[in-house]
Amino acid sequence: MVTAFPKHSERLPAAQLDRARATPADITALDLFCVIDAAGPFQGQTLDFARAVIEAGAHYVDLADARDFVAAFDTLHAAAQARGVLAVTGASSTPALTHAVIDDMTRGWTRIDGVEAAISPGNRANPLGLSVFQSILSYVGRPVRVWRHGRWAMHPGWGLTVRRRMGDLGLRWQSLVETPDLDLVPQRFPSVRNAIFRAGLELGFQHVALLALSFLVRAGLLKSLAPFAEPLRDAAKLLRGFGSDCGGMTVDVIGVYADGARLQTTWTLIAESGDGPKIPTLPALAIVRRLLDGRLVRRGAGACVGILDLAAIEEEFSRYDIRSARETRTLESAPLFVRQMPDFDAMPAAVRDVHACDAAAELQGRVDIEGAKNAAARLIAWFAGFPGAAHDLPASVTVEREGDGEVWIRRFGESEFLSHLGAGATRGTLTERFGPLTFDLDAASDARGFALTITRGRIGTFPLPGFLTPSTSAGAAVDEHGRYRFDVTIALPFFGRLVGYRGWLEPASTSSSDARLLQ
Repeated sequence: MVTAFPKHSERLPAAQLDRARATPADITALDLFCVIDAAGPFQGQTLDFARAVIEAGAHYVDLADARDFVAAFDTLHAAAQARGVLAVTGASSTPALTHAVIDDMTRGWTRIDGVEAAISPGNRANPLGLSVFQSILSYVGRPVRVWRHGRWAMHPGWGLTVRRRMGDLGLRWQSLVETPDLDLVPQRFPSVRNAIFRAGLELGFQHVALLALSFLVRAGLLKSLAPFAEPLRDAAKLLRGFGSDCGGMTVDVIGVYADGARLQTTWTLIAESGDGPKIPTLPALAIVRRLLDGRLVRRGAGACVGILDLAAIEEEFSRYDIRSARETRTLESAPLFVRQMPDFDAMPAAVRDVHACDAAAELQGRVDIEGAKNAAARLIAWFAGFPGAAHDLPASVTVEREGDGEVWIRRFGESEFLSHLGAGATRGTLTERFGPLTFDLDAASDARGFALTITRGRIGTFPLPGFLTPSTSAGAAVDEHGRYRFDVTIALPFFGRLVGYRGWLEPASTSSSDARLLQ
């Protein structure tokens, strides 16, 4: 059912409409001022009801979080303008609140490089509505299109799992969810290289259990978990007494301020006393208030981005046990290699240019790969994400600034693997992380290029003994054609070579780079 507010009434009593049956004539007969659709789920819904409301001359607001539904909503813009009404989709936690936060935090910025947001409700406050379960399970384990490292990539829903701190709530599990923000953030902020939205369940074992179920879909054993929405909701009800009634939301933005400083700003919302489920309704309520008092004069149809400022939504917080805070830290202005390589300026220009990039360097070329030497080494290489043997493959490499460090994304043929580099304890040292494995590196540079050598390793926080610590021969130079030349071999005592790859790279042409971005 859908809530509707009649015109010409001081108290604006609410009426209800059946979304599946209401016609423009039905809505016109009620002489409505505004209709709010909070019924859900919006996945798979058509725009017929919103269109009917517009034809009846009433304002329309919904709480849709369905990516395709929100993406198609602009097609109603001309009709809404012609009828002189406002039709807004996504007036909820996403995308309305997330974009209000981004807009507020980035005033005065010249560039936004990355946006990550996350929501984690309190287990005892979660209303456990069937439509919510249907919405989430519709994409769990299924491919989700994500703007990551400057291009579109497919990742499984409820994948990209991390465990991160959410203010006073402490550490909580978070996994990829499909929301309109995944499209809207890259559309609104063209400089963004990463736009990721996650959600999580407060109970860690519950979150991990859903992650495990997602592999049934990833493996093709099930088409979707959506048919299991009711039994999974019933199972969740059995756990209702555990956890807390405290939920949270974070929005994390990295970019550049007008003075050139690189900033990372994090906005955190904490909802206590079971008030978290109120949050998705508050942007819609703020819109209705502003339509009533004439402060919102926009007409037409579209997603709820750039319509409400953060202050308007935070006004609605004041009646509940909801608080927010933000924290900003200044990131290192100089790139990682500039700071850590002892003789950075001595290296050839072709090498310096790659590792002195402001946001990211995109490279393309060719690569030869030597695979692991034996079955045991192949298993270890697979665990670390290393590719198998191949000859003369097309190669593309992205070197992207990430916080105070870098991420290197290597795409060799059909395989892709990445590592995260950070500063070591002293100048001339680095750290490199491959999945759960982290290595300390000695770094040397001269007029020919640079070389990296592993000195010690660890898995998670546990040190690796010497016989399990790989040796490496890794470096970059310039070949006879003036191209960036790389040569890397990683081996393990007793097991031998895990991977070796060598080849050349040059800056990606504009045309080929644009083509990759469209994939």
